[in-house]
Amino acid sequence: MKLRSILIGATALVAATSAHAERASDGQLNIIYWQAPSLLNPYLSGGTKELEAASLVIEPLARYNEVGQMVPFLVDEIPTVENGGVSEDLTTITWKISDGITWSDGTPLTAEDAIFTWQYCTHPEGGCAQATNFSDVESMEALDSQTLKITFSVPKPFPYGPFVGAQSPIIQKAQFENCVGTLAVTCSDENFAPIGTGPFVVTDFKANDVATFAANENYRDPNKPAFATVNFKGGGDAASAARSVLETGEFDYAWNLQVEPEILTAMEAAGRGEIISAFGTSVERLMVNFTNPDPALGDERATVAHPHPFLTDTAVTRAMSIAIDREILVIAGYGSAGQETCNVLPAPAAFASPNNEWCKNYDPDEANRILDEAGWEMQSDGVRAKDGVRLSVLYQTSTNSVRQGTQALIKQMWEAIGIETELRNIDASVFFGGDQSSPDTFQKFFADIEMYTNNFDGTDPEAYMGNWTCAEIPSPDNAWLGMNMPRFCSEEYDALAAELSGTAALEERARIAIAMNDMLMNAGAIIPLIHRGGVSARANSLEGVLMNEWDSELWNAADWTRSN
Repeated sequence: MKLRSILIGATALVAATSAHAERASDGQLNIIYWQAPSLLNPYLSGGTKELEAASLVIEPLARYNEVGQMVPFLVDEIPTVENGGVSEDLTTITWKISDGITWSDGTPLTAEDAIFTWQYCTHPEGGCAQATNFSDVESMEALDSQTLKITFSVPKPFPYGPFVGAQSPIIQKAQFENCVGTLAVTCSDENFAPIGTGPFVVTDFKANDVATFAANENYRDPNKPAFATVNFKGGGDAASAARSVLETGEFDYAWNLQVEPEILTAMEAAGRGEIISAFGTSVERLMVNFTNPDPALGDERATVAHPHPFLTDTAVTRAMSIAIDREILVIAGYGSAGQETCNVLPAPAAFASPNNEWCKNYDPDEANRILDEAGWEMQSDGVRAKDGVRLSVLYQTSTNSVRQGTQALIKQMWEAIGIETELRNIDASVFFGGDQSSPDTFQKFFADIEMYTNNFDGTDPEAYMGNWTCAEIPSPDNAWLGMNMPRFCSEEYDALAAELSGTAALEERARIAIAMNDMLMNAGAIIPLIHRGGVSARANSLEGVLMNEWDSELWNAADWTRSN
Protein backbone atom coordinates (compact mmCIF):
# COMPACT_ATOMS: atom_id res chain seq x y z
CA MET A 1 0.00 0.00 0.00
CA LYS A 2 1.33 3.41 -0.98
CA LEU A 3 1.00 6.40 1.28
CA ARG A 4 -1.36 8.64 -0.62
CA SER A 5 -3.76 11.41 0.25
CA ILE A 6 -5.26 9.27 3.04
CA LEU A 7 -2.26 10.28 5.14
CA ILE A 8 -2.63 13.98 4.67
CA GLY A 9 -6.36 14.56 4.44
CA ALA A 10 -5.75 17.42 2.03
CA THR A 11 -8.63 19.86 2.25
CA ALA A 12 -9.33 23.45 1.36
CA LEU A 13 -8.55 25.81 4.21
CA VAL A 14 -11.71 27.02 5.89
CA ALA A 15 -10.97 30.52 7.11
CA ALA A 16 -12.65 32.25 10.00
CA THR A 17 -14.66 35.19 8.70
CA SER A 18 -16.13 38.36 10.08
CA ALA A 19 -18.81 40.58 8.61
CA HIS A 20 -16.62 43.66 8.94
CA ALA A 21 -13.38 41.98 7.80
CA GLU A 22 -11.35 44.37 5.69
CA ARG A 23 -7.60 44.81 5.42
CA ALA A 24 -6.12 46.91 8.24
CA SER A 25 -9.57 47.75 9.65
CA ASP A 26 -9.10 46.35 13.15
CA GLY A 27 -6.23 48.43 14.47
CA GLN A 28 -3.38 46.81 16.39
CA LEU A 29 -3.02 43.18 17.41
CA ASN A 30 -1.01 42.74 20.59
CA ILE A 31 0.75 39.37 21.00
CA ILE A 32 3.02 38.35 23.86
CA TYR A 33 5.49 35.47 23.72
CA TRP A 34 7.30 35.51 27.02
CA GLN A 35 10.18 33.74 25.27
CA ALA A 36 11.34 36.57 23.02
CA PRO A 37 12.60 35.73 19.51
CA SER A 38 16.25 36.48 18.82
CA LEU A 39 15.77 36.57 15.03
CA LEU A 40 13.10 35.83 12.42
CA ASN A 41 14.86 33.13 10.43
CA PRO A 42 13.83 29.64 11.63
CA TYR A 43 16.64 28.05 9.61
CA LEU A 44 19.14 29.56 12.05
CA SER A 45 17.37 28.64 15.27
CA GLY A 46 15.77 25.53 16.72
CA GLY A 47 13.56 27.67 18.98
CA THR A 48 9.77 27.58 18.61
CA LYS A 49 9.57 31.30 19.39
CA GLU A 50 11.62 32.20 16.29
CA LEU A 51 9.66 29.82 14.11
CA GLU A 52 6.28 31.15 15.22
CA ALA A 53 7.17 34.83 15.06
CA ALA A 54 8.59 34.31 11.57
CA SER A 55 5.41 32.53 10.49
CA LEU A 56 3.63 35.90 10.38
CA VAL A 57 5.94 36.79 7.49
CA ILE A 58 7.41 33.77 5.69
CA GLU A 59 5.33 30.80 4.64
CA PRO A 60 5.58 27.24 3.34
CA LEU A 61 3.71 25.89 0.32
CA ALA A 62 1.33 24.03 2.62
CA ARG A 63 0.55 23.93 6.34
CA TYR A 64 -1.13 21.66 8.85
CA ASN A 65 -4.45 22.87 10.19
CA GLU A 66 -5.80 22.63 13.71
CA VAL A 67 -6.67 18.94 13.34
CA GLY A 68 -3.38 17.97 11.70
CA GLN A 69 -4.60 17.90 8.11
CA MET A 70 -2.36 19.25 5.38
CA VAL A 71 -3.88 22.27 3.67
CA PRO A 72 -2.68 24.37 0.68
CA PHE A 73 -1.30 27.85 1.35
CA LEU A 74 0.80 29.02 -1.61
CA VAL A 75 -0.59 26.35 -3.93
CA ASP A 76 -4.09 25.41 -5.07
CA GLU A 77 -3.80 21.70 -4.23
CA ILE A 78 -1.58 19.24 -2.41
CA PRO A 79 0.30 16.96 -4.83
CA THR A 80 -0.65 13.28 -4.49
CA VAL A 81 -0.24 10.13 -6.53
CA GLU A 82 -3.91 10.33 -7.49
CA ASN A 83 -3.70 13.83 -8.97
CA GLY A 84 -0.36 13.20 -10.66
CA GLY A 85 1.65 15.49 -8.40
CA VAL A 86 3.60 12.58 -6.87
CA SER A 87 5.17 10.06 -9.22
CA GLU A 88 4.05 6.43 -9.09
CA ASP A 89 7.55 5.40 -8.01
CA LEU A 90 7.42 7.99 -5.17
CA THR A 91 10.72 9.63 -6.20
CA THR A 92 9.34 13.01 -7.30
CA ILE A 93 6.79 15.55 -6.14
CA THR A 94 5.71 18.52 -8.24
CA TRP A 95 4.23 21.64 -6.69
CA LYS A 96 2.36 24.31 -8.68
CA ILE A 97 2.51 27.75 -7.05
CA SER A 98 -0.81 29.59 -7.23
CA ASP A 99 -1.23 32.48 -9.63
CA GLY A 100 -0.62 35.95 -8.26
CA ILE A 101 1.50 35.06 -5.20
CA THR A 102 3.99 37.85 -4.59
CA TRP A 103 6.56 38.75 -2.01
CA SER A 104 5.75 41.76 0.14
CA ASP A 105 8.04 43.85 -2.12
CA GLY A 106 5.71 43.13 -5.05
CA THR A 107 7.97 40.70 -6.91
CA PRO A 108 6.59 37.25 -7.78
CA LEU A 109 7.25 34.16 -5.71
CA THR A 110 8.89 31.64 -8.03
CA ALA A 111 10.11 28.08 -7.99
CA GLU A 112 13.65 29.49 -7.97
CA ASP A 113 13.02 30.90 -4.49
CA ALA A 114 12.15 27.42 -3.23
CA ILE A 115 15.22 25.92 -4.89
CA PHE A 116 17.39 28.58 -3.29
CA THR A 117 15.87 27.87 0.15
CA TRP A 118 16.88 24.20 -0.16
CA GLN A 119 20.40 25.20 -1.24
CA TYR A 120 20.61 27.70 1.62
CA CYS A 121 19.66 25.12 4.25
CA THR A 122 21.88 22.35 2.85
CA HIS A 123 24.98 24.43 2.07
CA PRO A 124 28.01 22.37 3.16
CA GLU A 125 29.67 25.32 4.89
CA GLY A 126 26.67 26.37 6.92
CA GLY A 127 24.44 25.00 9.64
CA CYS A 128 20.66 24.66 9.38
CA ALA A 129 18.31 23.89 12.24
CA GLN A 130 15.69 22.45 9.88
CA ALA A 131 17.92 20.28 7.70
CA THR A 132 15.96 17.08 8.34
CA ASN A 133 13.04 18.51 6.36
CA PHE A 134 15.21 18.18 3.25
CA SER A 135 16.39 14.62 3.87
CA ASP A 136 16.96 12.56 0.70
CA VAL A 137 16.40 15.50 -1.66
CA GLU A 138 18.58 14.83 -4.68
CA SER A 139 17.63 17.79 -6.83
CA MET A 140 15.08 20.53 -7.38
CA GLU A 141 14.08 21.86 -10.78
CA ALA A 142 11.96 24.80 -11.91
CA LEU A 143 9.82 23.40 -14.75
CA ASP A 144 8.55 26.94 -15.19
CA SER A 145 8.42 29.98 -12.93
CA GLN A 146 5.54 28.53 -10.87
CA THR A 147 6.25 24.80 -11.04
CA LEU A 148 8.74 23.11 -8.72
CA LYS A 149 9.81 19.51 -9.19
CA ILE A 150 11.62 17.85 -6.28
CA THR A 151 13.49 14.61 -6.91
CA PHE A 152 14.46 12.31 -4.06
CA SER A 153 17.36 9.89 -4.03
CA VAL A 154 15.05 7.14 -2.73
CA PRO A 155 11.30 6.52 -2.97
CA LYS A 156 9.59 8.81 -0.44
CA PRO A 157 6.19 7.54 0.67
CA PHE A 158 5.90 10.77 2.66
CA PRO A 159 7.37 13.42 0.35
CA TYR A 160 6.08 16.38 2.35
CA GLY A 161 9.21 17.37 4.24
CA PRO A 162 10.36 20.26 2.04
CA PHE A 163 8.20 23.39 2.24
CA VAL A 164 5.37 21.95 4.34
CA GLY A 165 4.69 23.31 7.82
CA ALA A 166 6.16 26.27 9.67
CA GLN A 167 9.52 24.55 10.09
CA SER A 168 10.15 24.63 6.34
CA PRO A 169 9.13 28.02 4.88
CA ILE A 170 10.42 29.61 1.66
CA ILE A 171 12.82 32.55 1.89
CA GLN A 172 13.42 35.04 -0.92
CA LYS A 173 16.43 34.35 -3.10
CA ALA A 174 16.94 38.02 -3.97
CA GLN A 175 17.20 38.93 -0.29
CA PHE A 176 19.31 36.02 0.98
CA GLU A 177 21.52 35.06 -1.99
CA ASN A 178 24.56 36.74 -0.39
CA CYS A 179 23.89 35.04 2.96
CA VAL A 180 24.73 31.40 2.31
CA GLY A 181 27.14 29.08 4.08
CA THR A 182 29.31 30.70 6.71
CA LEU A 183 27.80 34.11 5.87
CA ALA A 184 24.31 33.08 6.97
CA VAL A 185 24.71 34.06 10.61
CA THR A 186 26.30 37.42 9.71
CA CYS A 187 23.30 38.77 7.77
CA SER A 188 21.52 40.57 10.60
CA ASP A 189 19.33 42.76 8.40
CA GLU A 190 18.02 39.75 6.51
CA ASN A 191 17.62 37.52 9.57
CA PHE A 192 15.82 40.25 11.53
CA ALA A 193 13.50 41.35 8.70
CA PRO A 194 12.89 38.68 6.07
CA ILE A 195 10.76 39.58 3.08
CA GLY A 196 7.80 37.23 2.96
CA THR A 197 4.53 36.23 1.35
CA GLY A 198 2.62 36.19 4.63
CA PRO A 199 0.00 38.59 5.96
CA PHE A 200 2.47 40.91 7.70
CA VAL A 201 5.79 42.65 7.06
CA VAL A 202 8.47 43.49 9.60
CA THR A 203 8.71 47.18 10.43
CA ASP A 204 11.11 46.92 13.38
CA PHE A 205 12.87 44.15 15.25
CA LYS A 206 14.73 44.30 18.52
CA ALA A 207 16.34 40.96 19.35
CA ASN A 208 15.09 39.37 22.58
CA ASP A 209 12.63 42.21 23.09
CA VAL A 210 9.95 43.36 20.66
CA ALA A 211 9.03 43.14 17.00
CA THR A 212 6.52 45.24 15.13
CA PHE A 213 4.71 44.31 11.95
CA ALA A 214 2.35 45.98 9.51
CA ALA A 215 -0.25 44.56 7.15
CA ASN A 216 1.31 43.29 3.92
CA GLU A 217 -0.18 45.48 1.19
CA ASN A 218 0.68 42.82 -1.38
CA TYR A 219 -0.95 39.94 0.49
CA ARG A 220 -2.86 37.62 -1.82
CA ASP A 221 -6.28 38.22 -0.22
CA PRO A 222 -7.22 41.91 -0.61
CA ASN A 223 -9.40 41.81 2.53
CA LYS A 224 -6.73 40.38 4.82
CA PRO A 225 -5.21 40.75 7.31
CA ALA A 226 -7.79 42.59 9.36
CA PHE A 227 -5.16 44.06 11.68
CA ALA A 228 -3.15 47.07 10.52
CA THR A 229 -0.23 46.43 12.85
CA VAL A 230 1.09 43.81 15.22
CA ASN A 231 2.99 44.48 18.43
CA PHE A 232 4.87 41.24 19.19
CA LYS A 233 6.29 41.56 22.69
CA GLY A 234 8.81 39.15 24.13
CA GLY A 235 10.28 38.59 27.56
CA GLY A 236 8.98 38.39 31.09
CA ASP A 237 7.49 35.15 32.31
CA ALA A 238 4.54 32.91 31.54
CA ALA A 239 2.42 34.08 34.48
CA SER A 240 2.74 37.78 33.59
CA ALA A 241 1.98 36.96 29.96
CA ALA A 242 -1.21 35.18 31.01
CA ARG A 243 -2.17 38.05 33.27
CA SER A 244 -1.75 40.58 30.46
CA VAL A 245 -4.51 38.85 28.47
CA LEU A 246 -6.79 37.39 31.13
CA GLU A 247 -6.74 40.12 33.79
CA THR A 248 -5.40 43.45 32.49
CA GLY A 249 -6.44 43.15 28.83
CA GLU A 250 -3.16 44.70 27.70
CA PHE A 251 -2.58 41.94 25.14
CA ASP A 252 -4.83 39.96 22.83
CA TYR A 253 -2.92 36.68 22.67
CA ALA A 254 -0.44 34.98 24.99
CA TRP A 255 1.47 31.84 24.04
CA ASN A 256 2.80 28.81 25.91
CA LEU A 257 1.34 29.47 29.33
CA GLN A 258 3.37 27.05 31.39
CA VAL A 259 1.74 28.23 34.58
CA GLU A 260 0.29 26.30 37.50
CA PRO A 261 -3.31 25.39 36.55
CA GLU A 262 -4.92 26.86 39.63
CA ILE A 263 -3.31 30.23 38.87
CA LEU A 264 -4.63 30.23 35.30
CA THR A 265 -8.13 29.34 36.47
CA ALA A 266 -8.14 32.26 38.90
CA MET A 267 -6.95 34.63 36.17
CA GLU A 268 -9.58 33.45 33.69
CA ALA A 269 -12.28 34.26 36.23
CA ALA A 270 -11.62 37.97 35.60
CA GLY A 271 -13.65 37.56 32.40
CA ARG A 272 -11.42 39.38 29.91
CA GLY A 273 -10.21 36.32 28.03
CA GLU A 274 -10.18 32.56 27.85
CA ILE A 275 -7.67 29.75 28.10
CA ILE A 276 -7.38 27.70 24.91
CA SER A 277 -5.57 24.40 24.69
CA ALA A 278 -4.95 21.38 22.49
CA PHE A 279 -2.86 18.22 22.62
CA GLY A 280 -0.38 17.42 19.88
CA THR A 281 3.10 15.98 20.09
CA SER A 282 4.72 18.24 22.70
CA VAL A 283 6.82 16.47 25.34
CA GLU A 284 8.59 18.06 28.28
CA ARG A 285 11.74 15.99 28.43
CA LEU A 286 15.20 15.72 29.92
CA MET A 287 17.95 15.66 27.35
CA VAL A 288 20.94 13.64 28.56
CA ASN A 289 24.34 14.85 27.42
CA PHE A 290 26.40 11.93 26.10
CA THR A 291 29.43 14.23 25.79
CA ASN A 292 31.53 15.96 28.43
CA PRO A 293 30.59 19.62 28.98
CA ASP A 294 33.62 20.34 31.17
CA PRO A 295 34.83 23.90 30.31
CA ALA A 296 38.41 22.70 30.77
CA LEU A 297 38.04 21.01 27.38
CA GLY A 298 37.87 24.39 25.65
CA ASP A 299 36.61 24.29 22.06
CA GLU A 300 36.05 20.54 22.35
CA ARG A 301 33.64 20.69 25.29
CA ALA A 302 30.30 18.99 24.61
CA THR A 303 31.62 17.40 21.41
CA VAL A 304 31.83 13.73 20.49
CA ALA A 305 35.59 13.86 20.97
CA HIS A 306 34.95 13.53 24.72
CA PRO A 307 32.26 11.09 25.95
CA HIS A 308 30.47 11.90 29.18
CA PRO A 309 32.15 10.31 32.23
CA PHE A 310 28.94 8.58 33.46
CA LEU A 311 25.78 9.50 31.53
CA THR A 312 26.48 6.93 28.84
CA ASP A 313 25.99 4.28 31.54
CA THR A 314 22.41 3.09 31.02
CA ALA A 315 22.23 1.96 34.64
CA VAL A 316 22.61 5.59 35.70
CA THR A 317 20.02 6.99 33.29
CA ARG A 318 17.50 4.23 34.01
CA ALA A 319 17.85 4.86 37.74
CA MET A 320 17.43 8.59 37.16
CA SER A 321 14.22 7.93 35.21
CA ILE A 322 12.48 5.64 37.70
CA ALA A 323 13.50 7.90 40.59
CA ILE A 324 11.20 10.59 39.12
CA ASP A 325 7.59 10.68 40.31
CA ARG A 326 5.94 11.92 37.11
CA GLU A 327 2.48 11.93 38.66
CA ILE A 328 3.62 14.55 41.15
CA LEU A 329 5.09 16.64 38.32
CA VAL A 330 1.76 16.59 36.48
CA ILE A 331 -0.24 17.51 39.56
CA ALA A 332 2.12 20.31 40.61
CA GLY A 333 2.67 21.94 37.24
CA TYR A 334 0.19 20.91 34.57
CA GLY A 335 -3.14 19.59 35.80
CA SER A 336 -5.40 18.57 32.91
CA ALA A 337 -2.89 20.03 30.43
CA GLY A 338 -0.35 17.30 31.20
CA GLN A 339 -0.09 13.53 31.08
CA GLU A 340 2.73 11.24 32.21
CA THR A 341 4.70 9.88 29.28
CA CYS A 342 7.58 7.51 28.71
CA ASN A 343 7.99 8.35 25.01
CA VAL A 344 9.54 11.26 23.14
CA LEU A 345 7.04 10.38 20.36
CA PRO A 346 3.68 10.30 22.18
CA ALA A 347 1.32 10.92 19.25
CA PRO A 348 -0.43 10.25 16.93
CA ALA A 349 -1.66 7.16 18.73
CA ALA A 350 -0.45 4.76 16.02
CA PHE A 351 3.14 5.91 16.64
CA ALA A 352 3.06 5.80 20.46
CA SER A 353 5.18 2.97 21.85
CA PRO A 354 3.63 0.65 24.48
CA ASN A 355 7.06 -0.64 25.49
CA ASN A 356 8.31 1.92 27.99
CA GLU A 357 5.62 2.02 30.66
CA TRP A 358 8.24 0.99 33.21
CA CYS A 359 9.21 4.65 33.54
CA LYS A 360 5.88 5.43 35.20
CA ASN A 361 6.67 3.09 38.09
CA TYR A 362 8.21 5.54 40.53
CA ASP A 363 10.55 3.31 42.53
CA PRO A 364 13.51 4.91 44.33
CA ASP A 365 14.34 1.58 46.00
CA GLU A 366 14.78 -0.05 42.61
CA ALA A 367 16.81 2.95 41.43
CA ASN A 368 19.14 2.49 44.38
CA ARG A 369 19.43 -1.23 43.66
CA ILE A 370 20.34 -0.58 40.02
CA LEU A 371 23.06 1.87 41.00
CA ASP A 372 24.42 -0.47 43.68
CA GLU A 373 24.59 -3.34 41.20
CA ALA A 374 26.36 -1.13 38.65
CA GLY A 375 29.09 -0.32 41.17
CA TRP A 376 28.10 3.25 42.02
CA GLU A 377 28.75 3.25 45.76
CA MET A 378 27.22 5.73 48.20
CA GLN A 379 29.89 7.91 49.77
CA SER A 380 29.89 9.48 53.21
CA ASP A 381 28.64 12.78 51.77
CA GLY A 382 25.56 11.08 50.28
CA VAL A 383 26.82 11.19 46.69
CA ARG A 384 27.56 8.02 44.75
CA ALA A 385 30.91 7.48 43.02
CA LYS A 386 32.89 4.89 41.10
CA ASP A 387 36.55 4.90 40.07
CA GLY A 388 36.89 8.47 41.32
CA VAL A 389 33.92 9.74 39.27
CA ARG A 390 31.08 11.30 41.29
CA LEU A 391 27.44 11.27 40.17
CA SER A 392 27.13 15.04 40.11
CA VAL A 393 25.04 16.76 37.42
CA LEU A 394 24.40 20.29 36.27
CA TYR A 395 20.71 20.44 35.29
CA GLN A 396 19.63 23.43 33.22
CA THR A 397 16.41 24.74 31.74
CA SER A 398 14.69 27.98 30.77
CA THR A 399 13.31 30.33 33.40
CA ASN A 400 9.67 29.96 34.40
CA SER A 401 7.91 28.98 37.59
CA VAL A 402 6.67 25.56 36.47
CA ARG A 403 10.09 24.53 35.18
CA GLN A 404 11.81 25.74 38.33
CA GLY A 405 9.27 23.84 40.38
CA THR A 406 9.91 20.71 38.34
CA GLN A 407 13.65 21.16 38.75
CA ALA A 408 13.35 21.45 42.51
CA LEU A 409 11.25 18.28 42.75
CA ILE A 410 13.58 16.26 40.53
CA LYS A 411 16.63 17.51 42.44
CA GLN A 412 15.11 16.10 45.65
CA MET A 413 14.27 12.82 43.95
CA TRP A 414 17.75 12.40 42.50
CA GLU A 415 19.60 13.39 45.65
CA ALA A 416 17.56 10.73 47.50
CA ILE A 417 19.34 8.10 45.38
CA GLY A 418 22.81 9.68 45.66
CA ILE A 419 22.96 11.92 42.57
CA GLU A 420 24.20 15.40 43.44
CA THR A 421 22.24 17.96 41.42
CA GLU A 422 23.06 21.59 40.70
CA LEU A 423 20.28 23.66 39.13
CA ARG A 424 20.67 26.40 36.55
CA ASN A 425 17.95 28.39 34.84
CA ILE A 426 18.57 30.59 31.82
CA ASP A 427 16.41 33.32 30.34
CA ALA A 428 14.26 31.62 27.71
CA SER A 429 15.12 34.16 25.02
CA VAL A 430 18.78 33.24 25.42
CA PHE A 431 18.32 29.50 26.04
CA PHE A 432 16.25 29.00 22.89
CA GLY A 433 17.96 31.78 20.97
CA GLY A 434 20.03 31.78 17.82
CA ASP A 435 23.06 33.68 19.15
CA GLN A 436 25.91 31.35 18.29
CA SER A 437 28.32 33.34 20.44
CA SER A 438 26.33 32.56 23.59
CA PRO A 439 27.44 29.61 25.76
CA ASP A 440 23.91 29.22 27.13
CA THR A 441 21.90 27.96 24.15
CA PHE A 442 20.12 24.62 24.39
CA GLN A 443 21.97 23.42 21.30
CA LYS A 444 25.42 24.07 22.75
CA PHE A 445 24.24 22.19 25.87
CA PHE A 446 27.11 23.07 28.19
CA ALA A 447 25.49 21.10 31.03
CA ASP A 448 24.80 17.45 31.90
CA ILE A 449 21.01 17.51 31.74
CA GLU A 450 18.68 20.03 30.13
CA MET A 451 14.91 20.24 30.11
CA TYR A 452 12.53 21.71 27.57
CA THR A 453 9.59 20.86 25.30
CA ASN A 454 9.70 20.12 21.60
CA ASN A 455 7.28 18.82 18.97
CA PHE A 456 6.93 18.55 15.20
CA ASP A 457 4.77 19.86 12.37
CA GLY A 458 1.94 17.65 11.18
CA THR A 459 1.25 14.05 12.09
CA ASP A 460 4.09 12.15 10.39
CA PRO A 461 7.23 11.80 12.56
CA GLU A 462 9.84 11.06 9.87
CA ALA A 463 11.67 14.40 9.99
CA TYR A 464 11.26 14.66 13.77
CA MET A 465 12.77 11.25 14.48
CA GLY A 466 15.55 12.14 12.06
CA ASN A 467 16.70 14.72 14.61
CA TRP A 468 18.62 12.01 16.48
CA THR A 469 20.71 10.73 13.60
CA CYS A 470 24.48 11.12 13.85
CA ALA A 471 24.51 13.90 11.24
CA GLU A 472 22.30 16.07 13.45
CA ILE A 473 24.76 16.34 16.37
CA PRO A 474 25.43 20.02 17.14
CA SER A 475 29.08 20.97 16.89
CA PRO A 476 31.32 23.89 15.94
CA ASP A 477 31.36 22.45 12.40
CA ASN A 478 27.65 23.16 11.88
CA ALA A 479 27.54 26.34 14.00
CA TRP A 480 25.86 24.31 16.79
CA LEU A 481 22.66 24.14 14.71
CA GLY A 482 22.03 20.40 14.79
CA MET A 483 18.99 19.12 16.69
CA ASN A 484 20.53 15.99 18.26
CA MET A 485 21.12 17.57 21.66
CA PRO A 486 22.14 14.35 23.47
CA ARG A 487 24.86 13.70 20.84
CA PHE A 488 23.41 10.18 20.51
CA CYS A 489 24.94 8.31 17.57
CA SER A 490 23.99 4.82 16.41
CA GLU A 491 24.45 3.15 13.04
CA GLU A 492 21.38 1.06 13.80
CA TYR A 493 19.31 4.15 14.51
CA ASP A 494 20.51 5.82 11.31
CA ALA A 495 19.57 2.68 9.38
CA LEU A 496 16.06 2.82 10.85
CA ALA A 497 15.78 6.47 9.85
CA ALA A 498 16.69 5.52 6.29
CA GLU A 499 14.21 2.63 6.36
CA LEU A 500 11.43 4.92 7.59
CA SER A 501 12.04 7.34 4.74
CA GLY A 502 11.46 4.56 2.22
CA THR A 503 8.54 2.75 3.84
CA ALA A 504 4.98 3.27 2.60
CA ALA A 505 2.60 1.17 4.67
CA LEU A 506 1.29 3.02 7.72
CA GLU A 507 1.64 -0.02 9.93
CA GLU A 508 5.28 -0.43 8.97
CA ARG A 509 6.00 3.27 9.40
CA ALA A 510 4.55 3.02 12.90
CA ARG A 511 6.65 -0.06 13.67
CA ILE A 512 9.87 1.69 12.62
CA ALA A 513 9.08 4.93 14.44
CA ILE A 514 8.30 3.01 17.62
CA ALA A 515 11.59 1.11 17.31
CA MET A 516 13.44 4.44 16.96
CA ASN A 517 11.67 5.88 19.99
CA ASP A 518 12.46 2.77 22.02
CA MET A 519 16.13 2.87 21.02
CA LEU A 520 16.43 6.41 22.38
CA MET A 521 14.64 5.40 25.59
CA ASN A 522 16.74 2.26 26.12
CA ALA A 523 19.96 4.16 25.49
CA GLY A 524 18.97 6.77 28.07
CA ALA A 525 19.52 9.62 25.61
CA ILE A 526 16.18 11.20 26.52
CA ILE A 527 14.10 10.92 29.68
CA PRO A 528 10.52 11.94 28.82
CA LEU A 529 8.44 13.52 31.57
CA ILE A 530 5.15 15.08 30.47
CA HIS A 531 3.03 14.88 27.32
CA ARG A 532 2.01 18.54 27.30
CA GLY A 533 -1.05 20.14 25.88
CA GLY A 534 -0.43 23.53 24.36
CA VAL A 535 -1.96 26.23 26.57
CA SER A 536 -2.45 29.80 25.39
CA ALA A 537 -4.90 32.62 26.04
CA ARG A 538 -6.93 34.89 23.80
CA ALA A 539 -8.88 38.03 24.56
CA ASN A 540 -12.64 37.64 24.30
CA SER A 541 -12.62 40.26 21.52
CA LEU A 542 -10.16 38.31 19.37
CA GLU A 543 -11.94 36.11 16.85
CA GLY A 544 -10.81 33.54 14.32
CA VAL A 545 -8.18 31.86 16.50
CA LEU A 546 -7.89 28.13 15.79
CA MET A 547 -5.55 26.64 18.39
CA ASN A 548 -3.02 24.51 16.53
CA GLU A 549 -0.51 22.08 18.01
CA TRP A 550 0.45 20.67 14.58
CA ASP A 551 2.00 23.84 13.10
CA SER A 552 2.62 27.41 14.23
CA GLU A 553 -0.02 28.67 16.63
CA LEU A 554 -0.12 31.78 14.45
CA TRP A 555 -0.77 29.69 11.33
CA ASN A 556 -4.03 31.46 10.45
CA ALA A 557 -3.29 34.94 11.82
CA ALA A 558 -4.45 36.36 8.48
CA ASP A 559 -7.98 35.32 9.53
CA TRP A 560 -7.93 36.87 13.00
CA THR A 561 -10.30 39.77 13.56
CA ARG A 562 -11.54 42.04 16.34
CA SER A 563 -15.18 41.77 17.38
CA ASN A 564 -17.20 44.92 17.91
